[in-house]
Order: sequence, then structure tokens, then C-alpha cells
Amino acid sequence: MNVLLHTCCAPCASHCVLALHERGHAVTLFYSNANIAPHDEFLKRLDAVHLLAERLRVPLLIDEPDHDAWLREVAHGLEQEPERGARCARCFRYSLSRTHEAMVAQGLDAFTTTLTVSPHKHTPTIFQVGRDLDAARFLPINFKRKDGFKHSIEFAKLLELYRQNYCGCEFSYRSNITVPKL
Repeated sequence: MNVLLHTCCAPCASHCVLALHERGHAVTLFYSNANIAPHDEFLKRLDAVHLLAERLRVPLLIDEPDHDAWLREVAHGLEQEPERGARCARCFRYSLSRTHEAMVAQGLDAFTTTLTVSPHKHTPTIFQVGRDLDAARFLPINFKRKDGFKHSIEFAKLLELYRQNYCGCEFSYRSNITVPKL
């Protein structure tokens, strides 16, 4: 099966690509992250995804980011929501709907996301969003199982991949992180 993998970042994707290959799937990475701010951060993560795609020899599709559209469609009115709140659920829907559209446009068989490798993301919410979009073609894989998150960290170190310290949007900065000017 040809799977389009929504890719939040290279470290998370590393484990997910290997897990999908183990299941016999061909994988295309889809870097769709309009939520990431500032734009320099988006580019750092994209550079790492390019490196991963090259090293794992998998195709990469890039969704041009429109952060202003993301702010309007996802964050508006939910700026004060905590991580794992309503804003995140909207963000999952935004990214996965773009992934679904790209899967259809590319003529691929299925889609899934790297988001489930993170212990910071609510997997049942991600699964519900994917099923709502296309239950027949969404692969509900919990990549954090079998030490997936740990493996992603180890693989990132091995390949010297850039690994960020926040989810991506300006609302996900933790208080202990110095927030760059946006």
C-alpha cells in the first residue's frame, strides 16, 4: 500500500517511516505544517525532513505554509487554550485534511500521521479526526507503541537531525523557553 505520511518533523517521522516499511507499505512524506512559527523554525524543520527523506530514500511532498490562514481557521478564538485542548484538535483536523487532499491528488492508497508518536499528543483525538475525514483510507497507527518515541529520539541523534523543543505554533511555547520575536 502507498501511504502518505503527514510529517510534523524529521525525528518523529524517522520511527514512523521504519514502522510503515516493516508493515510492507511504501511511504511518501508530506510536510504540511502551517502552524509552525516563526517561519525560520518551519525552515529548520523542513531542512531536517529533507535530510531524512534523502537518507531513508523516500519521496517528500511539501505543502506551502499559510500561517495566516492557519491562524484564522484554527487558532482564532482559541489562543488561550492549553496544549491538548480545542485548538490542538482543530490543528489536527487542518493538517490531516490537507494530507487527505494531497493523498487523493497523488493517487495514493492511504494516509496517516507522525503525530501519534508523541506522548504529548492525544491519540484518540487524532484517530477520530482521521476517521472523520476518510475512515476507509486513514491508518490509525499509534506509533508511540513499542517505544516509538524513544526510538525516534535515538534515530534523530544517530542521523544528527534537528529536534525542536515545542510543538510548533506560537501558542505552544513552554514558559521555560525563550520566545523569539514573531
